[in-house]
Amino acid sequence: QVHLVESGGGSVQPGESLRLSCAASGFTRSRFSMYDMSWYRQAPGKEREFVASLLRAGGNYWYADNVRGRFTISKDIAKNTAYLQMNNLKSEDSGVYFCKAKNGAKEYWGQGTQVTVSS
Repeated sequence: QVHLVESGGGSVQPGESLRLSCAASGFTRSRFSMYDMSWYRQAPGKEREFVASLLRAGGNYWYADNVRGRFTISKDIAKNTAYLQMNNLKSEDSGVYFCKAKNGAKEYWGQGTQVTVSS
């Protein structure tokens, strides 16, 4: 059972930056490098929405339109950790951020980390 733990959330002002981490563990018959890694977020009263993905095949990146150019997804295979660098944060970026690891039909989610952007 793959276990994901997000960290790095916090309260910041508009225009500031945060870097979220997603530490993965529990690999038995698989490896971290075999998983597509994604970030999602959920604001109060809203549905969970896609933020960014980094695919294992070809290293392709995907971003939601409203974060492209401000957010960067990356991963460190040696540390079994994915990251989300968030720059020029806006109030609408506030929410709980979740990471997801996916390999075929297997999909794992972390418990989330809170990001609050407010002046």
